[in-house]
Amino acid sequence: MPRRGLPLIVAVGLFITLLGIIAEMVSGFGYRFHVWDLGVAFRVFLYGSWVAAAGGVLCLLAALATRPGTGRRGFGMSVLGVLIAIAGFGTVMQWKARAEKVPPIHDISTDLTNPPAFVAVLPLRSAAPNKADYDTVAADSVAERQRRGYPDLGPVMLPVPPGAAFHVALAAARDMGWTIVASDSSAGRIEATATTTWFGFKDDVVVRIGPDPKGSRVDVRSESRVGGSDVGTNAARIKKYEQRLTARV
Repeated sequence: MPRRGLPLIVAVGLFITLLGIIAEMVSGFGYRFHVWDLGVAFRVFLYGSWVAAAGGVLCLLAALATRPGTGRRGFGMSVLGVLIAIAGFGTVMQWKARAEKVPPIHDISTDLTNPPAFVAVLPLRSAAPNKADYDTVAADSVAERQRRGYPDLGPVMLPVPPGAAFHVALAAARDMGWTIVASDSSAGRIEATATTTWFGFKDDVVVRIGPDPKGSRVDVRSESRVGGSDVGTNAARIKKYEQRLTARV
């Protein structure tokens, strides 16, 4: 390969890689700001990852041709392009691997027989594809799939009375950055909406505080408004919230 062509190959490889990365990044923001729908966003994200991978392959070939000892320019930039491509394509592979490990559900509760009910957020979910009813009846119900996929998920027992536990639970919800929709200390219920950073998905959360022989029992339910699978997001949110909850007592 002629020496004068190598810098151009490196530049083209980097350009293609960065183009793919930019497509991945704008896919979510385009959906969040209503530029396109969710189907288009996912396609832009997927195609962007493949474009980044193609650019990474080109950068890898350029890195081999410009490696130290050849006297040719562009090795450092080529390696940078490979690393960027790995990060971009790796994001898709990470999502895919996570989706295959968790059950394809979008409604998670720490109480599978009597999940906390949404009340105040129901008007906000009126146009959402996912309904607020929790499936506990079907043979392969959401409850059964959650039981198999998240066997360690359960309520939190706090060594304080329900009134004190309510204030702790509300403070922990605010720590999470959720938008508080309603908080009713007499009913022991907190309702909130969590918004994801990238795609701006709206997931609704309800926290129920009740009495327990040792103090209080706190149950949490988190449900996505759109999507058949949450790729583990709601379960991870509940676990993080429970950690904040216990840290405050």
